[in-house]
Amino acid sequence: MVKRKRPNTPLGEGDSCSGPNSVPGSGAPSPIPGSISDIIIDEIKEEKKFVFKDPAFQHSSKSTNKKRAWRSLKQIVAQERVLPWPEDAVHYSSIDALPSFKPAKKYSDISGLLAKYTDPQTKLHFAVAEEFSTVRSLPMDITAGYLSLRRANNPMG
Repeated sequence: MVKRKRPNTPLGEGDSCSGPNSVPGSGAPSPIPGSISDIIIDEIKEEKKFVFKDPAFQHSSKSTNKKRAWRSLKQIVAQERVLPWPEDAVHYSSIDALPSFKPAKKYSDISGLLAKYTDPQTKLHFAVAEEFSTVRSLPMDITAGYLSLRRANNPMG
């Protein structure tokens, strides 16, 4: 046997808890008349003030009708450099990232695909066997050009 949920229906006129001075869901009349309960609720709302909000705070955009100019990162960094900062201050241009512990990905110098192999003679990276034959057939000046593009200026010998 499957139990079915009863649909949410509003209470009818003949229900016991539908009077104006009743607490919803309890079936008992409310001890406080409607007008006094409204006053108490208003007083509770007035007492509930947020501690973290500054009552004297005023938005600067509301006081001026000027539109804010958009500034690029270059402009912000240049402005930071000009300002007199204490030596221990940290700002955007002074943050340096640590080197990564993951090894750098190697890409093929010929096709740009992810390279698993390196030619020991020319030190060029390649992904598939067809590229290996191409790498071996390249002249030394082209090989040196590929290495300089990758900033791997190793002397070949």
